[in-house]
Amino acid sequence: MSGRRTIVGTPEAVAAELDEGVRTGAADGFVLVPPATPGGLDEFVYSVRNAPLRERGAFRTEYTGTTWRSRLGLAEPVWKG
Repeated sequence: MSGRRTIVGTPEAVAAELDEGVRTGAADGFVLVPPATPGGLDEFVYSVRNAPLRERGAFRTEYTGTTWRSRLGLAEPVWKG
């Protein structure tokens, strides 16, 4: 057992399952492991991320902050001198 979860289906079904995981708090991101075949990750990007996830509002296209910390929604640290 690899500990990985595999999601298979149409682009809309895959997007729905990924979105549900985020909305319910079961996930805050995903690690994609592309298939061994050439172009597999490209196909995912174009068919799942570009349309269904963006339409659901589950894939950000813009960030509000300029630092990694702010993009993660974390408060700025207080430096004591």
